[in-house]
Amino acid sequence: MTFSAVIFDFGGVITSSPFEAFNRLEAERGLPRDCIRRINATNPDDNAWARFERAEIDASAFDTAFAAEAAALGLEISGADVISCLAGDVRPRMVAALDALKGAGYTLGCITNNVRAGKGSAMVFDDSRAAQIAAIMARFDHVIESSKAGVRKPDPRIYAMMCDALEVAPKACIYLDDLGVNCKPAAAMGMAAIKVTGETQALADLRALLGLPGDWPRA
Repeated sequence: MTFSAVIFDFGGVITSSPFEAFNRLEAERGLPRDCIRRINATNPDDNAWARFERAEIDASAFDTAFAAEAAALGLEISGADVISCLAGDVRPRMVAALDALKGAGYTLGCITNNVRAGKGSAMVFDDSRAAQIAAIMARFDHVIESSKAGVRKPDPRIYAMMCDALEVAPKACIYLDDLGVNCKPAAAMGMAAIKVTGETQALADLRALLGLPGDWPRA
């Protein structure tokens, strides 16, 4: 198979997963592990999180709505608590992979489910990190943010939007995401989907699909 484009999720792929930060918050508060994910997985198409990612509500409304959803499960967590966990740490080898792919002539895309909070695409809260993220985002030929597009993964439309923007067929694309539910529509369209569980695994799978050597990408 010949690929011409590689499409990345951002949080959990280029940066560490916010789920790690969720788990730290849960541990600090004495809350059940993964309870934040459980809240966000309840009524996944129209809960507070889904509406926030589609920019149908603002941060203040999300704060209130999420707290109500948590309370319905007997939990005390505000939406503001969740927002504070969203910005992950940059994975340097993934950024190096972006540069190596770009240098080799691949077209790069990014589809990210995000919200209108913090500074920039990755929802950080300080200027230096915002500048770092902006520099990474500039490497992509096209970026689709759910909070700007009004559509979020796993809606198949967002993947089709990316293919149209990059002018590539799905079968010419590799797609990386840390959530299996987001990989499934990409695979159904004909993309080669990689479910990311960590930086080393993601790079190994990408190397295998592209036929690249074991030391790729070189630092």
